[in-house]
Amino acid sequence: MIKKALLIIFLLILSAAALGFLYLWNQVNIPVSKDKGELLFMIPSGVGVKEIAAQLEQGGYIRSQFWFEAYVYLKRSGSKFIAGNYLLERDMSMRDVVRVLTSNTQAPEEWIKITEGWTAKEIAVYLESLGIVNQSEFLSASAQTDISTLIPEKQYAVLADKPSSMGLEGYLFPDSYRVFKDATAADIIERMLDNMEVKFTAEMYNAARTGDMSVFQIITLASILEKEVRSYEDRQIAAGIFYSRMNQGIPLQSDATVNYITGKNTIQPSRDDTEVDNPYNTYQNRGLPPGPICNPSLDAIQAALNPEKTDYLYFLTKPDGTTVFSKTYDEHLLNKQKYLQ
Repeated sequence: MIKKALLIIFLLILSAAALGFLYLWNQVNIPVSKDKGELLFMIPSGVGVKEIAAQLEQGGYIRSQFWFEAYVYLKRSGSKFIAGNYLLERDMSMRDVVRVLTSNTQAPEEWIKITEGWTAKEIAVYLESLGIVNQSEFLSASAQTDISTLIPEKQYAVLADKPSSMGLEGYLFPDSYRVFKDATAADIIERMLDNMEVKFTAEMYNAARTGDMSVFQIITLASILEKEVRSYEDRQIAAGIFYSRMNQGIPLQSDATVNYITGKNTIQPSRDDTEVDNPYNTYQNRGLPPGPICNPSLDAIQAALNPEKTDYLYFLTKPDGTTVFSKTYDEHLLNKQKYLQ
């Protein structure tokens, strides 16, 4: 009886071991997802297997942190992980993930710096100069009116009230980005929109609603402030002026919107320029232009959300970049003669 009981126990242990091995084999060799796609995965300096496993599980690249750690322990690969950036594919198996992350074959990448106030066209020229994407590819992608055609797997709250006829000008958040050297325009735009989605906080949505403005209108106004005024405090005052003008039915008369039409970069557009028949000409049309004229900074967006109410109705930017405000048109004319002649 004892021998029979021991045999049963042995068989049970053997069966459990076999099932455990089969389960581990599935964990190691069967990909988590059949989806295609790739992502830059970073191993920070000084982190261990536990932290790496947690990041991988959170990112959906492995099923279980526990089994990843177990597999790495059995393979004695714990000391082979090297800090750096690696290219992982979503349909990789755990075995493949470990192989890549211990190979020291790091992903080719490059830093890009998108300057505050650049237009989509200026971004396109810059990216082409780095040899990442050509101008036409980026401009075509940024002009997409339906984000699902560009990034089908994501939705962005910040784009929710964007008019269906408008592209992504204004939403290409200016910042520093680390991208693959073979990145596509869609890849780069996705990074920018991801950043914009994070930067535009719940408090900012509430501030827009309080001011009875849509996110799209806020970004449009911020794009004008970005081009017109330098300091945050002056941008708040200028924002207050624009709100007052809109409430009183006075054209915004933004020189920056005229420059957007003409492609010039003058402090004071000519009379002919201000008379151009174009919906973006805020000398000829009341209210905001149809859309953003550049991609504004967070600072400019915050100023558009937090205008300072004053008695001013006019302002100009001096050649040194400082702003001069006026309460009356006569005072404004005197300031133009003093600083712009």
